[in-house]
Amino acid sequence: MGKCNSCDKSAKNISNTIGFCADCIRVRFDNVWPQIKAVHDRSRRAYGLPENPPNAVDGVACGLCVHDCKIPENSVGFCGLRRVKNSRISGGRPHEGNLSYYYDPLPTNCVGDFVCPGGTGCGYPEYAATKGPEYGYKNLAVFYHACGFNCLYCQNYHFKTKTFYAQKLTSKQLAHAVDQKTNCICYFGGDPTPQILHAVKTSKMALKYADHRILRICWETNGSMQRPFLTMMADLSLSSGGCIKFDLKAWDEGIHLALCGVTNQKTLDNFRILARWTDQRPEPPFLIASTLLVPGYVDEPEVENIAAFISSLNPEIPYSLLAFYPQFYLSDLPTTSKSHALRCKAVAEKSGLKNVRIGNVHLLGKDY
Repeated sequence: MGKCNSCDKSAKNISNTIGFCADCIRVRFDNVWPQIKAVHDRSRRAYGLPENPPNAVDGVACGLCVHDCKIPENSVGFCGLRRVKNSRISGGRPHEGNLSYYYDPLPTNCVGDFVCPGGTGCGYPEYAATKGPEYGYKNLAVFYHACGFNCLYCQNYHFKTKTFYAQKLTSKQLAHAVDQKTNCICYFGGDPTPQILHAVKTSKMALKYADHRILRICWETNGSMQRPFLTMMADLSLSSGGCIKFDLKAWDEGIHLALCGVTNQKTLDNFRILARWTDQRPEPPFLIASTLLVPGYVDEPEVENIAAFISSLNPEIPYSLLAFYPQFYLSDLPTTSKSHALRCKAVAEKSGLKNVRIGNVHLLGKDY
């Protein structure tokens, strides 16, 4: 049972780690943020990551993501990967990918498998090898060991130990991992943003080697990249039959900051930009959204606002609601209950979305 340090409300879905309920975060954000920020700072110090995006007057500009870090000599950016030495920035360039990869048989447990060619065969024959799920083919899953967010519930937080110490792989080496049975590449993590230069170069090389056979370029991202790189990603996915999956973690900026340590405004702006492209290729869907239903924090009002936002752009955009499992610093919350998920699905559909799905149903818990 958690307790809010502001209103004294007690409930199973209040995290003692965060220390405040969702209502108090929304209404009294300026008062509660210093204590929540201290939790984020502590979680970053544990992995040797900077507490704040560097903004040195004489620093070298990174320019890849929302933080727009100005990195001083012998220091790193907020992601922990981009670093400056001898006044030159490195980390995540095309010849130095900090990543691991594996082959995932299709159809996968991908966020977009319920609408993508690999899971459904939609887009056949231009973008899919079969009329149904692509059994016998595989996805090259590329996990990048860096991220510009600091989610307290990160499901893959182990990557933080590899941000500084992973084996480097060039774009050419990764592109050669694509074989004749690889029908898609999915970049995730962490997040692809800090290493977007590496991912774009890999994609272009892999598509060239594929020589016009089916090879979809897909992304799972927090959507925090700067506009030029967003356009690069979109061009690759749109032309190859791939999709871009944005994780819209929360609607209220205070809730988003509390959970992820970073504003959501860049993510929403980028999603709005990509939505303008969706009519260029209705099938398979170019843009997909997902939200993790964090008990007590990502509730019906959050989902209703996110869904209304998506619907106002294009009600055909698929939306996946994902079950939460306690991890990392939010291990004191329950799993998403079935009733929570169903209520959120109902409000998303009521907001006008035509394709809403509950994912990770095996993780759904009992009501609380």
